[in-house]
Amino acid sequence: MLEFMEEFWFFLRERKKFWLLPIIIALALVGTLLMLAQGSAVAPFIYTLF
Repeated sequence: MLEFMEEFWFFLRERKKFWLLPIIIALALVGTLLMLAQGSAVAPFIYTLF
Protein backbone atom coordinates (compact mmCIF):
# COMPACT_ATOMS: atom_id res chain seq x y z
CA MET A 1 0.00 0.00 0.00
CA LEU A 2 2.85 2.36 0.79
CA GLU A 3 4.35 1.77 -2.65
CA PHE A 4 1.03 2.65 -4.28
CA MET A 5 0.75 5.88 -2.31
CA GLU A 6 4.32 6.83 -3.19
CA GLU A 7 3.71 6.15 -6.87
CA PHE A 8 0.45 8.09 -6.76
CA TRP A 9 2.25 11.07 -5.17
CA PHE A 10 4.89 10.99 -7.93
CA PHE A 11 2.09 10.92 -10.52
CA LEU A 12 0.38 13.94 -8.95
CA ARG A 13 3.64 15.85 -8.74
CA GLU A 14 4.78 15.00 -12.27
CA ARG A 15 1.45 15.70 -13.98
CA LYS A 16 0.60 18.73 -11.80
CA LYS A 17 -2.74 17.24 -10.80
CA PHE A 18 -2.81 18.39 -7.19
CA TRP A 19 -6.51 19.17 -7.49
CA LEU A 20 -7.15 15.40 -7.30
CA LEU A 21 -5.74 15.17 -3.79
CA PRO A 22 -8.74 16.68 -1.90
CA ILE A 23 -11.13 14.47 -3.84
CA ILE A 24 -9.15 11.32 -3.02
CA ILE A 25 -8.88 12.30 0.66
CA ALA A 26 -12.62 12.99 0.89
CA LEU A 27 -13.47 9.66 -0.73
CA ALA A 28 -11.11 7.83 1.61
CA LEU A 29 -12.66 9.52 4.66
CA VAL A 30 -16.20 8.68 3.58
CA GLY A 31 -15.19 5.08 2.86
CA THR A 32 -13.54 4.76 6.24
CA LEU A 33 -16.58 6.24 7.93
CA LEU A 34 -18.87 3.76 6.19
CA MET A 35 -16.63 0.82 7.09
CA LEU A 36 -16.60 1.86 10.75
CA ALA A 37 -20.37 2.33 10.76
CA GLN A 38 -21.24 -1.17 9.57
CA GLY A 39 -21.25 -2.95 12.89
CA SER A 40 -20.95 -0.36 15.57
CA ALA A 41 -23.18 1.56 17.95
CA VAL A 42 -22.34 4.73 16.03
CA ALA A 43 -24.22 3.53 12.94
CA PRO A 44 -27.59 5.20 13.71
CA PHE A 45 -25.89 8.56 14.14
CA ILE A 46 -23.92 8.25 10.91
CA TYR A 47 -26.96 7.22 8.90
CA THR A 48 -28.71 10.44 9.90
CA LEU A 49 -25.93 12.38 8.12
CA PHE A 50 -26.87 10.83 4.79
